[in-house]
Amino acid sequence: MVKAVYPGSFDPVTNGHLDIIERASKVFDNLIVAVLENPRKTPMFTIEERVMMLNEIIEPYPNVEVDYYQGLLVEYAQKREASIIIKGLRAMSDFEFEFQMALVNRKLSCDVETMFMMTNNMYSYISSSIVKEVASYGGDIRELVPAQVYPMIMKKLSALKF
Repeated sequence: MVKAVYPGSFDPVTNGHLDIIERASKVFDNLIVAVLENPRKTPMFTIEERVMMLNEIIEPYPNVEVDYYQGLLVEYAQKREASIIIKGLRAMSDFEFEFQMALVNRKLSCDVETMFMMTNNMYSYISSSIVKEVASYGGDIRELVPAQVYPMIMKKLSALKF
């Protein structure tokens, strides 16, 4: 049985994330979507909110679960007995950073491989940062995020404005 981890901040989850989740769920027996708790960043959504959003969108995928972690990704993967780390790529700029991280992870643990998946080109321009910026200026983000999480994002934005 092959288990993989798809890590990210998912702040918020986008259609690009969903694309990778959907495709990776077809390749691996088990997929763990792991939300990173990064103390260097100030997220818009709490860990609990991001986990809740992801749980909404993974419902159709019985072999996918959502979890969160802090610390080194390879240590988390080993703890969860996952042999693969999935990294979604949108552009060459993503590759440069992710390639460096894959090499570091390989140095830390030769038992965990990194696999790159290109997102569908129709989502290649979408990032969580862009979604937050567009939404904060009142732009329509409905085609950028899964329908289930759109109301959560709009509710959070309206709460932040007051």
